[in-house]
Amino acid sequence: MTTVYRKVILEDNPFLAKMIRNTIEEFDAPRTGTVYSDASTDQLYELFTVKGSILWVAEVDGEPVGCCGIYPTEGLEEGYCELVKFYISDTVRGKGVGKELMLKSIESAKGLGYSHIYLESLPHFSKAISMYERSGFKVLQEQLGNSGHSSCNVWMVKKIE
Repeated sequence: MTTVYRKVILEDNPFLAKMIRNTIEEFDAPRTGTVYSDASTDQLYELFTVKGSILWVAEVDGEPVGCCGIYPTEGLEEGYCELVKFYISDTVRGKGVGKELMLKSIESAKGLGYSHIYLESLPHFSKAISMYERSGFKVLQEQLGNSGHSSCNVWMVKKIE
């Protein structure tokens, strides 16, 4: 299996939207108050044209199998960005694809001058939360910024070193 890591392109939109929604369904996570019901999920290429954002895509055999990015979410403190749209197809989980996407996103955040990375998740994604903790993310007691994801109740932050 050869995995290519690249920035999102317009043609990725339908593949990524389907993968994200399939993952939320697979883990029986909430559909409302999450990325599942966001209109932007169908237009990720367009969303990530915003200054200070980037979306990395993992591709195997010409098909997107995962994504992860950073975004300057409204309402975050100066120097903060959010780790967003981190979803991996079940076909490549446990093979290091997710870790590589997250590392690329963290490096991108550093390169763009951010000092902290914030994220929101759900207890449904406990394996991902464990990976965040191993990567230096600390649990917060309250939500930061205005992501619009009211169902997310796990909040974490990492200082970029």
